Amino acid sequence: MKLLFCIKGLNNPGGGAERVLADVASGLAQRGHQVAVLSFDSPGGDAYYPLHPRIERIELGLGLTTDPSSFLVTLRRIFAMRSAIRRYSPDVVVGFMHSMFVPLGLSLTGLRIPLIASEHTNYRHYAHRKMQATLLYLVPSLADLMTCVSEQVRQTYPSFLRKRMTIIPNPVTLDVTATADVFAHSRQRKLLLAVGRLDAGKDHATLIDAFAQVVTRAPDWDLRIVGEGILRPKLEEQITALGLKERISLPGAVKDVSKEYQNAQLFVIPSRYESFSLTTAEALAHGLPIIGFSDCPAIAQWVGSGENGVLVKPKGDRAKSLAAALLPLMESEELRGHLAAGSKLLEEYGLERVLERWEHVLRSLASGRICPALR
Repeated sequence: MKLLFCIKGLNNPGGGAERVLADVASGLAQRGHQVAVLSFDSPGGDAYYPLHPRIERIELGLGLTTDPSSFLVTLRRIFAMRSAIRRYSPDVVVGFMHSMFVPLGLSLTGLRIPLIASEHTNYRHYAHRKMQATLLYLVPSLADLMTCVSEQVRQTYPSFLRKRMTIIPNPVTLDVTATADVFAHSRQRKLLLAVGRLDAGKDHATLIDAFAQVVTRAPDWDLRIVGEGILRPKLEEQITALGLKERISLPGAVKDVSKEYQNAQLFVIPSRYESFSLTTAEALAHGLPIIGFSDCPAIAQWVGSGENGVLVKPKGDRAKSLAAALLPLMESEELRGHLAAGSKLLEEYGLERVLERWEHVLRSLASGRICPALR
């Protein structure tokens, strides 16, 4: 098949959906499909996550890929995408995330090329983004099919979108060469790790407040938050105000994230919502105990409280609830060792299984069939 994957930007550091696109597009190219990736990046840059050498990049160089776009820039992008797609003439087009698949659907009007709108967030993301939520009403008339990453996420969406959704999970692709030493026998200091984009949904502010509440009881522990995002200045200000610059680090996005998991003794994910929580799956694959909130369904999908981690029930003060759950695990290596399990959960999320699901969906659309099972 001749496939075109589209995403707002691929050259910026980090990003879960960007990483999934790179893995899936590269895997399909490796399987012999002709694959191109279209983005609004400036030509000549390097993708943050490497792409298969046979993949063609179509870089339109229109507007900033890190900020919201103006109406004029969006309009220019729609016409530029239409021209590029007509030249490439793919069998199926896949748009990753709402920032791409809505304008992409408009650009495909009248071209009779099937479109998959690949959604990578929980519907709670749109709670305070009314314009984006409104634009989702256009999707049934623009896209032939939507994908989401789990049944839990699908259930968060309105019925008019659920009817068009099929589930394709994210692949867990890290090559785990070594698991974490949760006991830290050879280390003077222990590490509490969080991995995720620095934005409101990840709620690192609550994590920093929680760590501040346990810091005196756990003097040999540090907190490391790996990721980049628009909230960096606010989080740095919060850390400084708490006097914890020596105990909390924000190293930014890291390409070799496997080493981060290997060096940690405990993994925490304070998110208010997630779609798939790839980082939680990766932490489990490295044998780390997990702490997250029970009101985040994507975390509950991975974590069995008392089996491979702890699910925190938020009771008013989320930071206080999280601190109360963190401290026992930070103080007891025996408890961490008991919870250091969970990689068996990952078998169905291997790249080959996920690619088979993508191929099935793509072939169905390319042949003009959208069977009920896909929806």
